[in-house]
Amino acid sequence: MPDRTFKIAAVPGDGIGTEVIGVGVEVLRAIAGRDGGFRIAETVFDWGSERYLKTGSMMPEDALRTLKTFDAIYFGSAGDPRVPDHITLWGLRLPICQGLDQYANVRPARLLPGVEGPLKGVGPDRLDWVIVRENSEGEYSGAGGRVHQGYPEEVGLDVAVFTRAGVERIQRFALELARSRPRKKLTLVTKSNAQRHGMVFWDAVFGQIKGDYPDVETDKMLVDAMTTRMVLKPESIDTVVATNLHADVLSDLAAALTGSLGIAPTGNLRPEKDFPSMFEPIHGSAFDIMGQGIANPIGSFWSAAMMLDHLGETAAGQRLMRAIERVTGERKAVPRDLGGQATTRQVTDAVLQAIDADNE
Repeated sequence: MPDRTFKIAAVPGDGIGTEVIGVGVEVLRAIAGRDGGFRIAETVFDWGSERYLKTGSMMPEDALRTLKTFDAIYFGSAGDPRVPDHITLWGLRLPICQGLDQYANVRPARLLPGVEGPLKGVGPDRLDWVIVRENSEGEYSGAGGRVHQGYPEEVGLDVAVFTRAGVERIQRFALELARSRPRKKLTLVTKSNAQRHGMVFWDAVFGQIKGDYPDVETDKMLVDAMTTRMVLKPESIDTVVATNLHADVLSDLAAALTGSLGIAPTGNLRPEKDFPSMFEPIHGSAFDIMGQGIANPIGSFWSAAMMLDHLGETAAGQRLMRAIERVTGERKAVPRDLGGQATTRQVTDAVLQAIDADNE
C-alpha cells in the first residue's frame, strides 16, 4: 500500500493566525489518527510581519521553490499594524497565490447548525452558497503605478487585467462546481454597465461558454444588485462566480450573513494539482484580540476540511465537518464572536472530542 503521508506547509503568518493554525494542525493530526489511513507531516514557517521587521522581507526569496515541494499550504493571516497593509499582502499571501497560480478561490458560505445569522427567519435551508473568486489577475494583478508623488498632479493607477485564458478557466471551474451541487445553478456577477471593457469581456466569455453546460441554470447580476439579493433573497443563490475584487467583497458579506467572519473558510486552489493549493480562514490577523486565547478556530478547521477533500481524503474531510457541526449544534463551546464565552482551547477540545465520538 502506498505511503499516504501529506506534507503540509504551515504558515501561521500574523496576529491570530499563529493561534488558529496551531490548533488546526492538532485537529488535522487527530483526523489522520482517527481514520488511520494517512499521516500529516507539517513544517512550520515563520514567515510574516515579524520577519519583515527583522529582515525587510515577509518571506525568503526561495519561498515558492520551497512550497512547491509540499502537498498543501495551511495559511493563517497577513497583517500587522506596524507594517502597511499593501506590504504584508504583497509580501506574503499574494505572491504565493499568484506564484503558484492558485487561480480558483473557493469560499463556501452556509449557516452551521446552532449558528444564527443576522437575517431574521433565514435558516440553513435558505442560505447555502459557494462563491468562486478569480484569484490570479483582475484588479489584484499589480499592474499600475504612481507618478508625480507629493505634487498636486499626483496620479495613482491600478489597472485591472483580464485575459481570455484567465476569465474562461475560472468561469468553467465555477460551471463545473455548480454542476456538482444539487441545485446546479450559477450566477455570474460583474459590473458591465459601468466598467465597459473588462466586465463586458467577462459577460461575453460567459455567454460563449455557458452553452457547454446545458444542465446548469445560469443568470447574471450587477455586483451592487447582488449585495441586495444576498440579503433579501438568499434562497435564490447557489454558486456565484466573480472577479478578484468583487468576489472578495461579496464573500466577506456572505461570511457576515452566516454568523461571523470567524467561521468562514477559503481554498486557494490550483485545480490541476501540479502546484500545492493553499487553505486559510478569511478572518484576517485580528490584532485586537491577539494573545487573548479567544480567537474562533472554526474557520481554520473548516479550511482544513477543505484541504483534506482536495487531497483526496474526502471521508476524513466529512468527518471533520461533522465534528464542527456537532460542536456548533450542541452549543457547548461557543466562541465569543458567536455569542458565547468559549476560548480557542475550549472550542478545539470540543472538536477533538467530537472527532473521537464520531462512529460513522
